[in-house]
Amino acid sequence: MNANEALITKFYTAFQNKDVSTMQECYSDQATFSDAAFTDLNAKEVRAMWAMLIKGGKDMRVEFSNVRADAHGATAHWDAYYTFSATGRKVLNQIDARFVIENGKIVKHTDHFDFYTWSRQALGLPGLLLGWTSFLKNKVRKQASAKLAAYMARE
Repeated sequence: MNANEALITKFYTAFQNKDVSTMQECYSDQATFSDAAFTDLNAKEVRAMWAMLIKGGKDMRVEFSNVRADAHGATAHWDAYYTFSATGRKVLNQIDARFVIENGKIVKHTDHFDFYTWSRQALGLPGLLLGWTSFLKNKVRKQASAKLAAYMARE
C-alpha cells in the first residue's frame, strides 16, 4: 500500500468509526471539496461538514472499497447508509470519490453520485418528479449551504 492509498484508507476508516478529528487531519489547510449538495467548500467548511454529518447522522453507516492511488492522488468508492433527517427516509448513497493529494494531505476531494437516485430515496415523490431538474438540485444546495453555515456559527 503506497502512502496515498494509506491516507485514503485512514480517512474512510475514521469515517466508519465516526472519528471526526482524524478525518479532518487528512485535509490540507488549502483543501477544497465538492459534491452534488455541497459545492466549492474550503478546508474549514469541509472539516465542519464532516463533523456536522457525523454528529447528525445517528444511524449512518459507511462502507468503502476500491481504494486506488498513485503519486498524485487517489480514487475510492464508498456507500453511505443513513436516514435523511429532513424526511425520515432511508438512503443508500453510492459515491465515487477522487482526491488530489500533496505532501501527505488531501488538497482536493470531489464526490460523484447520481443526484436523481439520491433525491428519489431521500425526498420521495418530490425527488421522483423533480430530482432530475436543476431547480431541485439548486434548492438542495441552498439548504445544505444554509445548514452548514448555521452549524459553523454554533460550533
